[in-house]
Amino acid sequence: MLTRREALLGTAAGAAAAALLAATAATPALAEVQAADISTLPREKVTLVAPPFVHDHQQVATGGPKVVEFQLTVKEQPMVIDDDGTTMQAMTYNGSIPAPMMVVHEGDYVELTLVNPETNEMPHNVDFHAATGALGGAKLLDVNPGEHATIRFKATRAGTFVYHCAPAGMIPWHVVSGMSGTVMVLPRDGLKDEAGKPLKYDRIYYIGENEFYIPRDENGKFKKFDSLGDSYDETLKAMRGLIPTHVVFNGKVGALTGDNAMKANVGETVLFVHSQANRDTRPHIIGGHGDHVWEQGKFANPPAKDLETWFVRGGSAGAALYTFLQPGIYAYVNHNLIEAAELGATAHIMVEGKWNDDLMTQVKAPAPIAAY
Repeated sequence: MLTRREALLGTAAGAAAAALLAATAATPALAEVQAADISTLPREKVTLVAPPFVHDHQQVATGGPKVVEFQLTVKEQPMVIDDDGTTMQAMTYNGSIPAPMMVVHEGDYVELTLVNPETNEMPHNVDFHAATGALGGAKLLDVNPGEHATIRFKATRAGTFVYHCAPAGMIPWHVVSGMSGTVMVLPRDGLKDEAGKPLKYDRIYYIGENEFYIPRDENGKFKKFDSLGDSYDETLKAMRGLIPTHVVFNGKVGALTGDNAMKANVGETVLFVHSQANRDTRPHIIGGHGDHVWEQGKFANPPAKDLETWFVRGGSAGAALYTFLQPGIYAYVNHNLIEAAELGATAHIMVEGKWNDDLMTQVKAPAPIAAY
């Protein structure tokens, strides 16, 4: 009899993977030429950092294409997702929700090693929306617990792109349990405005939006499970209801507020990259704007200007530039305000600097109506 783990693992490599590998083997001469060319390129090994931060990178590329090496390690772990202690059996890359952002330039090669420790229960892989090829390379990265694999793909299109786990038969569960991130492919000569003039940012923040589906007990309380496998059946039923219990930024209600709020100074230009691997969302900076916005995340397209709210489609990432002109605490929200206020999709940006009365001032303080 199959154990729960064996039943959930299923087959690690199916017919699609075999066909894909066979197709690769059928053109050895081409593969050898490509390998020989790539072997002459410089290589850069990048240490990823947890969101909302992004690893050091150049906004304008220097020199020609290179191979940029990344590593993701799968961590299946319980994670607290709100201030009430609600715990989800999460699946993550590198232990964070969302997974880290990877930054390269157009024409570079992304070389990703995926490690699945033997202590995990599930098979995992990565589907790169930035990649060109069947299933975003997912079948080439199928790894069972105790295995690792490496894939390389060329970054042929500039923009912000989602990546996520996509194991056969279990894709939605893995994605809504935390397994998604973003690759940003910058143009080699950097970002440009609608007239082709250079745009630069002083800071960059990555906001990953997720919706969670936590099963409830007969009293309406959120349930806690001992293991990932134990959570599967009831989580799947909750998912099929299509009503999330939490909609959060960076893995937890309040993850980007208080001491963890994003920071900026008056006069600084900030690039906000926002992803949602599963549902549509509508980012909005309360008190600010999107000076230049790539709603679809594609830097080859001219950015929209002066947006109050922008639309990020499910399964994609968008980018917005804003130069802060006033100090204060700005709320960065999903402008489905029910999801922002009631389910958790709110972050804060703490901006330091000098107040400009010309932009906003209080003409008269609150007073009794009779005094008016």
